Amino acid sequence: MLIEYVASAGVARITLNRPEKRNALTEELISALRESLQRAADDSNVRVLLIRGAGKDFCAGLDLSEVLKSGEDVPATLASARRLGELYIAMRRHPKPIVAAVQGRALGGGAGIATASDLIIANESAQFGYPEVNLGFIPAIVTTMLRRAVNERQAMELVLTGEPVSAARAYAIGLVNRVYPDAEFEAGVEHYIATLAEKSATAMSLSKTLLYQTDGMSFEASIEAGAQANVQARMTDDFKRGVERFLKRT
Repeated sequence: MLIEYVASAGVARITLNRPEKRNALTEELISALRESLQRAADDSNVRVLLIRGAGKDFCAGLDLSEVLKSGEDVPATLASARRLGELYIAMRRHPKPIVAAVQGRALGGGAGIATASDLIIANESAQFGYPEVNLGFIPAIVTTMLRRAVNERQAMELVLTGEPVSAARAYAIGLVNRVYPDAEFEAGVEHYIATLAEKSATAMSLSKTLLYQTDGMSFEASIEAGAQANVQARMTDDFKRGVERFLKRT
């Protein structure tokens, strides 16, 4: 089973399950991950998704043995690249927040899965890298997310040198949200996810949509998008219940 999927207590836990290949991405694994994302989207009990990698590493990127099979077949290669891109788009458009919990290495397309997630938490020994340049290749699709996560010079250095960065460095440049000591990582992941799962599902969904929707908008258009989202939020049952609870406490 390439993907392990378990949903409980408001959390869909999705695990990349090719530890013997460092969870390298194949067409079949990408397809299975897409299906798991849709499964979580359709489950009204799921409030947040957690993506992890089985074994020592999060994901080593594309399975190069499969990449080489396409040879110089341009249409097939383009279709394959688009399928990876469609995975990242599906993650960005997913109605629920996605958290990547990274242990070990997240490289190339694997770093792309982490970066395409809405939040990244990592253990202190984790590494992030875009080593494609060392193969005469480029992190073409991953760059879209990387450029939005860190500033231009940081992104340029990462893709031109191909050198991996530590979790501490990834946190310093804004790529990662939280870093936990290795011994405290599992407890940290559980606390982080449980805290999110207690939040309003509608509020989280609207917030995620708004943040991504305003990317590239003018100031005025962003304000209007915020006004529209404000109205949507006020109409939800979660908001009404939240206000009632607040007023009772005060």
